Amino acid sequence: MPVACTADPLDSLDAVGELAALARIIPRLPESAATLLGPGDDAAVLAAADGRYVVTTDMMIHGPDFRTAWSTMHDLGWKAAATNLSDVAAMGARPTALVVALAAPGGTPVAELEAFADGMRDACAALAPGCGVVGGDLSVSSVLTIAVTAFGDLEGRAPVTRSGAGEGDVIAVSGPLGLAAEGLALLFERGVDATGAPDAAAAARLRAEHPEPLSAQLAPRPPIADGPLAARAGATAMLDLSDGLALDARRVARASGVGLDLDGALLAAAGPHALAGGEDHSLLATFPAEVAAAGLPGGFVEIGRVVAAPLDSAGAPAPAVLVDGRAVDERGGWDPFADWSGQAG
Repeated sequence: MPVACTADPLDSLDAVGELAALARIIPRLPESAATLLGPGDDAAVLAAADGRYVVTTDMMIHGPDFRTAWSTMHDLGWKAAATNLSDVAAMGARPTALVVALAAPGGTPVAELEAFADGMRDACAALAPGCGVVGGDLSVSSVLTIAVTAFGDLEGRAPVTRSGAGEGDVIAVSGPLGLAAEGLALLFERGVDATGAPDAAAAARLRAEHPEPLSAQLAPRPPIADGPLAARAGATAMLDLSDGLALDARRVARASGVGLDLDGALLAAAGPHALAGGEDHSLLATFPAEVAAAGLPGGFVEIGRVVAAPLDSAGAPAPAVLVDGRAVDERGGWDPFADWSGQAG
């Protein structure tokens, strides 16, 4: 679907062409402090004193991942950066660089692409100073599609994976639980017109009335700095809560072969979406009990304990997520393959 805009059609991507558009977009993108050779060649060259780096990639597609009636292009640039920065931080690494590929309808105003670049720049400056965009690609498509690859420096530390949680560890989270899902629920309930289609005017009213959950959904602020802090403090496992606490915690449980027993009272206090809501991009980590006793790093707060994996009906260990000792059977979280209705807007 073309991006809705009343801008001059002579300033569209179709009219100005790729080279002229890139000449306007690239200067707006943030520079990486690790750059040895930046945009303009066949590949970027980055410094990595550690000799290792982490790399991750993620896509955002109009329809299953965002609606242009609800998100501005600045929102999309911010979120595209933030969600990838969070995956790097979840490994305990410091984000150093992003590569972005963007395919937009030919009628997209270049000013909208500039706003997207500004969103990426502002997110990097706010969440991961020193990280920048070092290259990418621009193409044309009938569906607005964003693909970002992020790189990070482990700074001499071992990566923090999902598989290191051990019985007796403390489970902790940095960032909100369920706030982004609250914002999405508001958009689907009240950010639509009489036919149920996403509506820009209704979404604008919601932003004014409910700024916190709407911002958490459309322009999240993951606690990027807390990833390296957790690694330095001795986190045994960590991941980015992109798909919801129940779904993502189950990934840690299975990778580590344990049970993750969450505190029901704390979840209830966080709100109705705390367990199954997705897209918070908070950090879930496990820490040895002695680390927690001395004080969890950054914004991490305790929400449960790692326990032995419960046994299934055959008496075999069955890694699982529990709440107050009871297994969480529902899937929880967001799965675009199962949950997207096919409607855009």
